[in-house]
Amino acid sequence: MTVPSVPCDGPLVVLASSRTVLTLPDDTLLLTPATIIISTSSGKIVSVVPQVLPRSSLPAEALYHDYSPKLLLPGLVDAHVHLNEPGRTEWEGFDTGTKAAASGGVTTVVDMPLNAIPPTTTLMGFQEKLAASQGQCWVDVGFYGGVIPGNAHELLPLVEAGVRGFKGFLIDSGVEEFPAVSAPDIALAMTTLKDTPTTLMFHAEMIPPITASVGDAVQQSEPPLRPSGELNSYSTFLDSRPPAFETYAVDEILSMTNLAPQLHLHIVHLSATECIPLLRRARQSGINITAETCFHYLGLASDDIPDGDTRHKCCPPIRSQTNQDRLWDELADPDGCIKTIVSDHSPCTPELKLLPPHLQTVYQDGPRPGIHHVDSGVDVTMPKEEEQEQQQQQQQQKKNAKTEEDAVDLIIPDASSLALPKQQGDFFAAWGGISSVGLGLPILNTTASQRAARGDAAPSIVDVVRMCCQATARQVGLAHRKGGLRVGMDADVCVFDDADVWTLRAAEMRWKNRCSPWEGHTFRGRVHETWVRGQRVFRVGGENAGFVGGKPIGRPIVERRTA
Repeated sequence: MTVPSVPCDGPLVVLASSRTVLTLPDDTLLLTPATIIISTSSGKIVSVVPQVLPRSSLPAEALYHDYSPKLLLPGLVDAHVHLNEPGRTEWEGFDTGTKAAASGGVTTVVDMPLNAIPPTTTLMGFQEKLAASQGQCWVDVGFYGGVIPGNAHELLPLVEAGVRGFKGFLIDSGVEEFPAVSAPDIALAMTTLKDTPTTLMFHAEMIPPITASVGDAVQQSEPPLRPSGELNSYSTFLDSRPPAFETYAVDEILSMTNLAPQLHLHIVHLSATECIPLLRRARQSGINITAETCFHYLGLASDDIPDGDTRHKCCPPIRSQTNQDRLWDELADPDGCIKTIVSDHSPCTPELKLLPPHLQTVYQDGPRPGIHHVDSGVDVTMPKEEEQEQQQQQQQQKKNAKTEEDAVDLIIPDASSLALPKQQGDFFAAWGGISSVGLGLPILNTTASQRAARGDAAPSIVDVVRMCCQATARQVGLAHRKGGLRVGMDADVCVFDDADVWTLRAAEMRWKNRCSPWEGHTFRGRVHETWVRGQRVFRVGGENAGFVGGKPIGRPIVERRTA
């Protein structure tokens, strides 16, 4: 057989495999032998043949690869990544974050509006972020806007500028420049965006009026009281953020859906399975709401987290093995409310993780300046910063005292007594976030294989493509060009060897700070190559540490969303 006539004004790239996941015209997915023909001039797929064509049937000048029996998959669309640039670039940046994505077959990431400074909550902030991204991206990058108190007038201009959706927090975000929203803020965002083709997303944790970990002090917005239990015990931290935090937030969001009946609402990083009945009932009643979960909730369980291993801290927290099993069951149900799986790659410098000595590695580059932030209601600053703040506080208090005539002696409290102590392995003082962008396929393939061997429900590779490529692209309005292998779409391709067994070491981490709870885990399945718009950007074991393209070719995605 010879290649069909292909309208193309430049050289062809031809990728073939006996196992390829194609997107059919009706959007169903099919695992089948196939040959993908790509125009290098347009970066688009120009033909798909449902069989493996031999090299001899193709034009001599075409670049041809038959990857059989490895899998050919659409490039993943990771719709939840914190790249943190500008402002906290020592935590992560466009260059290192998108390299990590490329090394794991992720060809599109969508950047969260925090923890960059400024956050993407204004049009000006978005423009600063775009400027910072120029010439640094190894994969294509879309952007979310943020919803914070007082920025409702910025939302529609951000839609026009091309953001893919918006995110707000119902609990302290951990950084002061991105405050949590209250019910009036949520209502205003819903009414502002109700006729707009966008997605309004929520970090759905909310402190109930009274809980054992915070008591009535939360009514005055004071930080949590000292938890009962050892601070280096994960169970102590887990108890401080119970499932009620998530269900309370979901209830709050659902109570206002009448304000914007057509607006797509989305719960990010759902952890507690107690939320699932609430979301299922809402969907059955016609409310347009979905949820995502994360690789770490599907591959890690609180039962196995050692004391002091703060690499595992994230919010919402990693919960029990029983909870994890229920998440997998929901994913296996076609009528389930969890439609997408993402990384929530949320890195920081190793110092902010407060790692015990035995978890610190030689691959960390040494101390970097800390940046003021709060986590778990605790002010988390680096020691020198704290010293300076205490000195400034004391100087200001003394100055104020001197200006008051007949003032009584002023007792200056030790500022350290106002917050939990910062010590290595302290789950409350450590920054919360998991580094994992680019590890999604190995994590899911490994855990699904283990579940299948036990006879438990487990997704197929077609299901993984649906949740990590097709549905994530649809969630951010990019399904017309991303997340599938069919004619007319961007030629974003991942070559995945699902039989390759390997162990992640710190030296192999591509993100900026080589600190992750996945270090030392042995995976079944590894991405061998990644192609972005018809150009190979990564090959495991290749030159330039695998980044064989030699330079970043990713583009910012700023087209106005239409669906």
